[in-house]
Amino acid sequence: MTNSAANAYFQAQKSAATPRSAEAIVFTQAAVALDQAKSLTHDYEAYSDVLKSNQKLWTVMQADLLEDGNRLTDDLKQKLLGISTFVDQQTLKATADPQAEYLDALIEINKNIAGGLRDRPRD
Repeated sequence: MTNSAANAYFQAQKSAATPRSAEAIVFTQAAVALDQAKSLTHDYEAYSDVLKSNQKLWTVMQADLLEDGNRLTDDLKQKLLGISTFVDQQTLKATADPQAEYLDALIEINKNIAGGLRDRPRD
């Protein structure tokens, strides 16, 4: 599932009214997939595939944040990059030791990012 997060991101962008709503859809889908993965700790391949997909989404986000043309404020970029570092660390922890509770923080982060994308219109 290495390309599934990126594919979902680009598909959502095509069908959504705005890039922000597309991003909100993708982060919501990732949160749902992570929540479902909580019941997959016995199936390491399926569990780790979900984590890899979420990591791919965050890698795409990190790359976007570092692009010269990114219009977010420097402060917001730094905050999101800090969150992405936590996501990286939590993903490694969850991958090394498959525990359902390790996914809770990732789920909440994705839900909060999605909510922020839906709630705050871009200037």
